Amino acid sequence: MQTILITGCSSGFGLETAHHFLAQGWNVVATMRNPQPGIIPVSERLRILPLDITNRNSIADAVETAGPIDALVNNAGIGWRSAFEATPEETIRHIFETNSFGTFEMIRAVLPQFRKKGAGVIVNVSSSVTLLPLPLLSVYTASKAAVNAYTECLALELAPLGIRTRLVLPGQAPATKFGYNARVLMAGMREIPDAYKPFIEEVMSGFRKNTEAELTRPEDVVKAVWRAVTDPSCPLHLTAGSDAEALQP
Repeated sequence: MQTILITGCSSGFGLETAHHFLAQGWNVVATMRNPQPGIIPVSERLRILPLDITNRNSIADAVETAGPIDALVNNAGIGWRSAFEATPEETIRHIFETNSFGTFEMIRAVLPQFRKKGAGVIVNVSSSVTLLPLPLLSVYTASKAAVNAYTECLALELAPLGIRTRLVLPGQAPATKFGYNARVLMAGMREIPDAYKPFIEEVMSGFRKNTEAELTRPEDVVKAVWRAVTDPSCPLHLTAGSDAEALQP
């Protein structure tokens, strides 16, 4: 029986992915910053562990407690939408620490065991915003673009060791804690200069016109992650959701 470790399982894509792998008979290590008992039905094949991916000690503890795993899904992340000029440096660093460096450190922590057994799968959940430049998303997009480039290089580096690396690119998701985390960050945002406000209102109006039917559903991401983990012949890049698929070149 195979074991998967998934980050960011308190809600959204991570939670649904954990449900799916459990239903398919896998052992699941579901991690989240603040474990919530009962968020996933009790199973002898489930472990819920605390994990702060911005803290190396927390990463080391979680990986050691999890024990041997066969696959890692780096799903934890934080959203952000604002004019760059109004984004404080500490916010930028926090976004990169979570979305980019947190992913890097999780992989660094599991590579020794994957390398020793000559097998393992790493799936990094990025974003389709990296496929099409959009305003007000410069910092978030940059943090995810770093993950894309890193994954592409790592796939070449690890393939000779028997380790598969894949990238899942979801489209825009309905409101989740991912969006809530972004709003928490925005509470400390600098005042946006008036010169930006007409353009921001125009852009936000466009975002609001999207209907949920056009957005990426959790099951779209689950399907892509499942394929990335279980299908050795799948491509390096997997889009998830009709809106993401529409952005493919």
